[in-house]
Amino acid sequence: MGTVYAIANQKGGVGKTTTAVNVAACIAEAGYDTLLVDIDPQANATVGLGIAKDIVPNVYDVLSGDARAEDALQATNIDKLFVLPSSPDLAGANVELPRQPGSEGRLREALEPLRERFAFILLDCPPSLGPLTVNALVAAERVIVPVQTEYFALEGLAGLLDTLALIQRELNPRLSVAGMLLTMHDGRTRLARDVEREVREHFPELVFDTVIPRNVRIGEAPSYGRPVIHHDPHSSGADAYFELAKEVAARG
Repeated sequence: MGTVYAIANQKGGVGKTTTAVNVAACIAEAGYDTLLVDIDPQANATVGLGIAKDIVPNVYDVLSGDARAEDALQATNIDKLFVLPSSPDLAGANVELPRQPGSEGRLREALEPLRERFAFILLDCPPSLGPLTVNALVAAERVIVPVQTEYFALEGLAGLLDTLALIQRELNPRLSVAGMLLTMHDGRTRLARDVEREVREHFPELVFDTVIPRNVRIGEAPSYGRPVIHHDPHSSGADAYFELAKEVAARG
């Protein structure tokens, strides 16, 4: 059975999608069948892998019960990497899902038939703790939390961990934190170094050793519809994501 990871943080702009796309690509590159599920209505992970965001069926059709997850899969130009694409229509699920009893388990039920096919399933969450993120956290076994090394990094982390604990207690006892990932790190600035030290002191067991640097190539890659490891495999950003993928695999 494949392992399901949610990439989650209610703060926007911390590198969730970049991390989801690049870790998925690194794992596929290592020879494992990998699925990236885009459950953000912005559909950035979908577009970042060269898939159109108006394609049907998509994850909205799956959550609404109009399509099976296996019928919505899209192959990417990376061998062994598939996407369950998103669509702007998915924003409607934030309103529709809470009206339906047991809706927080929709994604878990939809992905169950795929867990034997894929060794790793990564869920790219929207920047909120709404119904879509809750669906992802109920479906997942592990959570990767990207944390930007800037002033408000610790702001909201306690709230996120409280939410994770609540979901673990009430809906998904299998859920645990795989690790916190420091992103957009500029080691030349004192602020970034101070934030890194503070996060590591607060959560010594949880923070990944790997740190994702600020890197132009990481920012460019989505406009070409591919991850940074294919856009510029020798960049510092690509090196960092390869190291992170190894660390994620080692932590299990």
